[in-house]
Amino acid sequence: MDFFASGLPVVTDEAPRTDTAASDDDDEVVLMIKELLDTRIRPTVQEDGGDVIYKGFEDGIVQLKLQGSCTSCPSSIITLKNGIQNMLQFYIPEVEGVEQVIDDDDVEKEANST
Repeated sequence: MDFFASGLPVVTDEAPRTDTAASDDDDEVVLMIKELLDTRIRPTVQEDGGDVIYKGFEDGIVQLKLQGSCTSCPSSIITLKNGIQNMLQFYIPEVEGVEQVIDDDDVEKEANST
């Protein structure tokens, strides 16, 4: 009952997170990466108005897309390498690095903003 009294919306326009949902194809390493993103990394990035979207894991490299205020932040690469990469490597030795994924839409938005 407390939730209804809080005045918060019962239904929001936000789509449910699917990038870190467990899939039948995920191995143990990918499941650990997704869990760390959900429990430790994403909440911290969201506090600064951004978000991190999991795109894949291949040959030791975690592919992530930065969203929100992180896309235009000059410190985003530092956050990606010093923050996210270090945490993933600390907990998951199979992670060799992290790279930012930039969609065509992001390139177009950047070009239009200049």
